[in-house]
Amino acid sequence: MRLHLYDIIVEPLITEKATGQKEAHKYSFRVRPDANKKSVKEAVEKIFNVHVTKVNTILVSGKWKRVRVRPGLTADWKKATVTIKEGEKIEFV
Repeated sequence: MRLHLYDIIVEPLITEKATGQKEAHKYSFRVRPDANKKSVKEAVEKIFNVHVTKVNTILVSGKWKRVRVRPGLTADWKKATVTIKEGEKIEFV
């Protein structure tokens, strides 16, 4: 089953670290766990109309949290950091 472009990228990550990487032309996204680097590159290039030079991915493990007395894990998720061509940028509304 092939995923649609808009299904691969779940949301952009707006964190302090991700915001600081914009000067290096790096943008971070939360992506589907079954997405690979090639599909992430294709989705970012077509959705945001930029040229991607590099894609780094990482699986982020869930954390132990507690709700009242019961402990549990938050969900695992995948993060992709995309480097785009110099001179281009992505605007998040």
